[in-house]
Amino acid sequence: MPDYLEFTVHPEIANSPEMLHSFLEAELGTNVLNKQQYRIEKKSIDARSRQIKCNLKIGLYPKEFDFSANYKINPIKLKANAKRVIVVGSGPAGLFAALELLKLGHKPIILERGNDVRERRRDLANINKNNLVNEDSNYCFGEGGAGTYSDGKLYTRSTKRGDILEVLNCFVSFGANPNILYEAHPHIGTNKLPNIIAGIRNFIIECGGEVHFKCRVTDFILQKNVIKGVVVNENIEFLGEAVLLATGHSARDIFELLQTKNIKIEAKPFAMGVRIEHTQQFIDECQYKLTKRPDYLPPASFSLVTQSYFKGIQRGVFSFCMCPGGFIVPSATRQNQVVVNGMSPSRRDSYFSNSGIVVSINEIDLKKYEQFGALAGMQMQEELEQRAHELSGGTQQAIAQRTQDFIDRKISKELHETSYVPGIISGEMRDFLPDYISEPLAKGLSDFNQKMKGFGSNIGQIIGLESRTSSPVKIPRDRDTLEHPEIKGLFPCGEGAGYAGGIMSAALDGINCAKAISIAIQSNGKVI
Repeated sequence: MPDYLEFTVHPEIANSPEMLHSFLEAELGTNVLNKQQYRIEKKSIDARSRQIKCNLKIGLYPKEFDFSANYKINPIKLKANAKRVIVVGSGPAGLFAALELLKLGHKPIILERGNDVRERRRDLANINKNNLVNEDSNYCFGEGGAGTYSDGKLYTRSTKRGDILEVLNCFVSFGANPNILYEAHPHIGTNKLPNIIAGIRNFIIECGGEVHFKCRVTDFILQKNVIKGVVVNENIEFLGEAVLLATGHSARDIFELLQTKNIKIEAKPFAMGVRIEHTQQFIDECQYKLTKRPDYLPPASFSLVTQSYFKGIQRGVFSFCMCPGGFIVPSATRQNQVVVNGMSPSRRDSYFSNSGIVVSINEIDLKKYEQFGALAGMQMQEELEQRAHELSGGTQQAIAQRTQDFIDRKISKELHETSYVPGIISGEMRDFLPDYISEPLAKGLSDFNQKMKGFGSNIGQIIGLESRTSSPVKIPRDRDTLEHPEIKGLFPCGEGAGYAGGIMSAALDGINCAKAISIAIQSNGKVI
């Protein structure tokens, strides 16, 4: 076992291998470093006071220790009679489930409705430049899932889900920077993640798995209460021992199919709101208390939360998916919607920063949509997204309002420059945001202005609609077997099923579901 040591150092030391080595030499002595090698285990910035610090955890290892051994993935050769498992969706849940299935000796058949990462770039260009949305391949759908082209952040608080390092090591083995193993907020970046995803896909195929693109699931093959496979594109069947459903939070047609088939689904809590955009320099000044951020400090981020009341009901208002040095992107999955999201490249070197600022939706808000049953929240999302699209003039341009103007109920005479490529239109957010969102949002922005001076002023602006924070639908599963309680062989998984909230938690859920499927298959050679 390595020895672990903790230090508090100036950030410049932590960011320079040469300076860090000199520091450790002075602290530990040349003799110790000659006999052992070291690596950073954890690194985090503490900017709570004007004296910015960096907390480091250093591991000391024998000279012969091979660090790369933890993230070397050896090829796997499946047996000819390996059991087939249908994996619907190639996001992190689907991909990591497929990798785990291979380890367990099963043949994953991945079905992805969208295009591979290379072709997907053209689909994104069409949205940004031509206002054309490919309903199967966009920022939400396509190889790698939503995270591939909308940030690639690897944050999670889900330490009980599984081994986080297993997922991080896997990413490193396919080309991610090893710094994700120790950074407090690991981030791959949208410019690097596509090549990593393509590498994972190629590995799955080389090991004997299959990956099929442009395959939208249109039906389930059921025999009484057992799922035998799926139908794609109306007439092509894929059969397997089990079906892992990892479609992401925007696959509304899958939720509708489940409801049509009388397969149990449930409503779940979610949140909606807007994106707020500032210059990155403003956020740096707020967080670091410096007029100019030095190169050894990363672009600053923030996490904000408050409580607001509307008509006597308490609501959470909070920042979501904060993107330092990033861009706002169009995330509609149908032509008649306007939806915004955020992303950052690996260097986080954009002039702008952005974050979702969202309001929790309560059951009483969905009363208008109660005839849709478990799909009430989905119907609400759809209605507001279509309204935002109408106000955009039928384009992917988004309504924008300077922040203080929104609080004061004024339409902004001028707007700031923006990172949102399709463009913004000055308007009143309340024209499509209902009062149970807009009023708590305005109060929350005023509260945040007290925590970060200027945050809720006209220094920044809000852009809408941010509606895809999480799935409004949950697909239930047994707590122990992870199988749907009514349909044998169906394993709901990841963010779309309501069991994850980002790349890391979705990947861990995929691994867990793959293990559960293997147990089920081995319990008599088939799912029972």
